[in-house]
Amino acid sequence: MKLLAMPAGERRLLVRALCLVFAFRVALRVMDWSRIRALAARSEGRSAVLAKLAPVRLAWAVRAAARRVPGATCMTQSFALRHLLAQAGHAAEIRIGVARSERGGLDSHAWVVCHGSVLVGDTGDLERYRPILSMGSRHA
Repeated sequence: MKLLAMPAGERRLLVRALCLVFAFRVALRVMDWSRIRALAARSEGRSAVLAKLAPVRLAWAVRAAARRVPGATCMTQSFALRHLLAQAGHAAEIRIGVARSERGGLDSHAWVVCHGSVLVGDTGDLERYRPILSMGSRHA
């Protein structure tokens, strides 16, 4: 659906997600890890508008925005979604895992779990990744 044809609320959500995906894309290039983690978890007060939306809707917006930001990796999307979920008042966890690649090296991947569901980063083979780091609420 074209941006201008969307209802105003959906358009605002998508633009907000686009700004966050872009901001975290840049942050991952220029900031240190601890500052990025703090930004992702920061909610700066709850958003009543976001709190009315289901977590899957927030994830949709992040995935849609990521398709429009070059280089928006699983990590970029995870940080952006974690930030939106925190503002909406949802407990969520970013998980980062590693797995052996077919060439013998390491592959890494990030995904977000909220209320027991993977919202972004579900590759269909998450069981191959050994989690090495979790950020956020463990009650997600």
